[in-house]
Amino acid sequence: MAAPPYRGYHPDWTIPYSSPLRRPFSTFVRGWPGAGLLLLRLAVGAALIAHCITILRGDPQTEALIENLLAAGTGLLLLAGLWTPIAGAMVAFIELWHAVTRPVDLWTHILLGILGAALALIGPGVWSIDAHLFGWKRIEIPTRKS
Repeated sequence: MAAPPYRGYHPDWTIPYSSPLRRPFSTFVRGWPGAGLLLLRLAVGAALIAHCITILRGDPQTEALIENLLAAGTGLLLLAGLWTPIAGAMVAFIELWHAVTRPVDLWTHILLGILGAALALIGPGVWSIDAHLFGWKRIEIPTRKS
């Protein structure tokens, strides 16, 4: 019989692939994929904030002001890695709305919307506030004294 893959492993204690708990535990990837998610979050968040700053330098209408402040807020959430699935879905919706209502910079809005949807589906990665709040926890079970 082969050795268990890690300490405390027991085949009956694993979460089945069809369980609804499987998704939250698979979004905090480590290593190079986690670094890729960090770079993706930083790029999308910085692009949203930079776009908002350029709009706010002009004299925006109230509707454009609210939309861009909301986009900058979701960009800050993505930079921090806080509520990443919600922030990614909001980015996808906001950028889709911008692409439909203001086709001036259409492909930028489509690209940011697709990247926001991808972040909502994939998750934040290990270097995020979400990972520290909701990530893997190590539970030490003390040995029973007889």
